[in-house]
Amino acid sequence: MEIFWYIIIAIVLAVFFILDGYDFGTGIIHLFFAKNEKDKEVIAKSAGLFWDSNEVWLVAGGGMLFMAFPTFYASVFSGFYLPLIIVLWLIVFRAIGLEFRSQFKYQMWKDIWDKSFGVSSLLLALFFGIALGNVVRGVNLGGVENGVSIYEGHYFFLPLWDSSFSPLSTTPGVIDWFTIIIGLISVVTLAIHGANWVILKTNSSINNKLKSIIFKLNIVLTALTIFSLMVWQIVNPSSLDNFIDKPYLIVFPLIYMTGLIGLFFIKKIKKDIYGFMLSTLLILGGITSSLASLFPVLLPSVNTINEPLTIYNTSAAEYGLSVALTWGIIGFILLFVYMIIQKRLMGGKIDKMDYGH
Repeated sequence: MEIFWYIIIAIVLAVFFILDGYDFGTGIIHLFFAKNEKDKEVIAKSAGLFWDSNEVWLVAGGGMLFMAFPTFYASVFSGFYLPLIIVLWLIVFRAIGLEFRSQFKYQMWKDIWDKSFGVSSLLLALFFGIALGNVVRGVNLGGVENGVSIYEGHYFFLPLWDSSFSPLSTTPGVIDWFTIIIGLISVVTLAIHGANWVILKTNSSINNKLKSIIFKLNIVLTALTIFSLMVWQIVNPSSLDNFIDKPYLIVFPLIYMTGLIGLFFIKKIKKDIYGFMLSTLLILGGITSSLASLFPVLLPSVNTINEPLTIYNTSAAEYGLSVALTWGIIGFILLFVYMIIQKRLMGGKIDKMDYGH
């Protein structure tokens, strides 16, 4: 049951980053490339019509973590308390930026909430990438100092950064040079995804320009990917062991590479949906590759005193996991019905749909 719920939660979180990821990316595109009011309005609308339903998947993922792996949930939500509060405020300001911008026609009012939407989206993409960097790097479980744990073995607390700013520190912070690299990969990936979403859902005047931007960002992403794989071997020398021991896991990096290579041909792609599918493969392949490299570990430990958190030592009792299966099926049916209805109502281009008035 542990493996079953691990796979289900991984799917839910991957869907969240695919769906809400294009909202984050749309905000980045809105911040840097939307210049005239008509483009700003329609690009904001392409995120505004969907953001609240997309974040249902984040709520579902958090609820499932609490249900299936309560020890991991308790550990992460206390250890990452500071960045989680920052993320919470960023989600709030991104939402009100979208909802408030069209309430009044004063330009200064619109500019304030446009910046709120764009900057919050950019920082959310960065912080979610940094969060992934922390997971693959590991944390100081137990808060070990001078060989002694100051907390229980499954708890930790991270400052925003350590004075060394190094992932190799025995007491790393949330932000270091390695997690910043992963954060930048997240920003570039979601910017590409958001640009593909804008092209797919709008008739914005910058759509043709966005294809050139996607191509250039893909070059940056390729360089960052190669560099991150090199430094990952320094941070965690055993990071590729799972792929060597279980060769079938190589399918996940191949998904990522398919999206990465395919996006170099973005200017030749005629159907907009294909570009969006390629950037979806980027996100799906990146997340699943990271999880596959760690499995069955959920959170590594940077010390040798406390063992890492795994799906086995953090899971709920077998009875609880089995009972949750029934309610999980009901919840998924309701969630999928909701998503299908929403996507059908908002299919095609959204330029003429009303939002925020």
